[in-house]
Amino acid sequence: MQIKGIGMPRSRSLERGAVELSREARKRLAWFDYYDSHGRNVALTCRHFGISRQTFYRWQPRYDRQDLSTLQDRSHRPQHRRQPTWSWEQAERVRRLREQYPRWGKDKLAILLRREGWPVSVSMVGRILTSLRQRGVLTAPVRFRVKRRRGTANRPWALRKPQDYALEKPGDLVQLDTMDLRPAPGVVLKQFTARDMISRWDVIEVHGRATSTAAKLFLDTLERRLPFPLRALQVDGGGEFAAAFEQACQQRGVKLFVLPPRSPKLNGQVERANRTHTEEFYEVTPFSLPIAQLNRELLAWEYTYNTIRPHQALGYLTPQEFLAQSSSPRKEPQCH
Repeated sequence: MQIKGIGMPRSRSLERGAVELSREARKRLAWFDYYDSHGRNVALTCRHFGISRQTFYRWQPRYDRQDLSTLQDRSHRPQHRRQPTWSWEQAERVRRLREQYPRWGKDKLAILLRREGWPVSVSMVGRILTSLRQRGVLTAPVRFRVKRRRGTANRPWALRKPQDYALEKPGDLVQLDTMDLRPAPGVVLKQFTARDMISRWDVIEVHGRATSTAAKLFLDTLERRLPFPLRALQVDGGGEFAAAFEQACQQRGVKLFVLPPRSPKLNGQVERANRTHTEEFYEVTPFSLPIAQLNRELLAWEYTYNTIRPHQALGYLTPQEFLAQSSSPRKEPQCH
């Protein structure tokens, strides 16, 4: 069946006066013109325009021949809007926390507020953030350009992780990667990032170059900052993880697993850690250029990341809280 009246309709009612109507309102006006000129037959009108009778009957009582604006779409805004249920102090605390941690969402901020004794829900924090953005109170963080490291070199001597290698406790496998930092033209720094696959505990440190000697120094830092023994590392095929670094791993009895070429997804957790540190530290923090000062600032951020920031993968616990729970003795069920 051919449906007519899809284009922009003309109406005798429009010719009687200059009326500015929207496209949808002009279509509705065409319904009633056709309805009046064809014996006021509702079924015929609905078939002609391909609309339902419910739609026609909904607009029929609204239509006023003396006021064609009655065919315009009405506002769907509710008459009684929900009023804010939070206090000014709660909104101010949410604002300060968001400015302190500009990349953290409502879930993490709600947990921080509950730690401080504020009885807020996740949805309330989300509404507060929306209200602050609409009022223009939240200040957008200054974003800094950071370029991540790409590509790996072929490592034919590298060992592969056995398929039956089991992860049972923290330290069984720590993923390790490097990331390029370009804070200024002509300045290239290398960040070493390590993430434990069980507890999500991260250790980060910046060096001037990504060499095997620098990787060996980071291995010292990693063993010193991890709150559990290091048993195995997983790295990509970069040359910085060869030579002196591999020798240091063998001397300390740390297993070293190297990924196959072009398979960064197998190191997905540390890749995601690089993105998190980029978005939540480098892009929102005016960090220092001297490496020593930058590493001190990174150490403070590392403390925040491991002990304050809630992790969704850990059920919104921090890595420190996760380790405390996993190390606590389990209660044996009692028989009655």
